[in-house]
Formats: sequence, structure tokens, C-alpha cells
Amino acid sequence: MTQRFLTLAEVQEVLSISSPQAYSLVRTGELPAIQVGGRGQWRVESAELEAYIARQYEATRARIAAGHD
Repeated sequence: MTQRFLTLAEVQEVLSISSPQAYSLVRTGELPAIQVGGRGQWRVESAELEAYIARQYEATRARIAAGHD
């Protein structure tokens, strides 16, 4: 069974970004996430991470098509 939710550390690893960058993505809502447990640990659903990646690919394609590398 595939893992449904990822920690921010796992998101960092998948996207090769820093901890503050991962935290910023979820705090701004750019990457939908939930807080769980008494300490409010962030969790990102695998499907949401894949959708975020797809959106980033689309945004990159649009930027390239518009001539803005």
C-alpha cells in the first residue's frame, strides 16, 4: 500500500528543497496540507504533492511559451 500522507521532511526530499521552502509552500496554501496531532505536525497528501508538481510543470511550460525563461 502506498503512503497516503507525507511529512514535510519527505516533501523536502521529493522536491529537493530546504525545510523553510517546504514550510512556506504549505503555509501559503500553494501546497495543500493538513495539521495533525497535538503538536500540529504538517502532512501533505501524496495526491496533492503530485498535483502541485503537475501545476509547476504547466506553469513552466506557459512561461517558456511566453518567452520568459
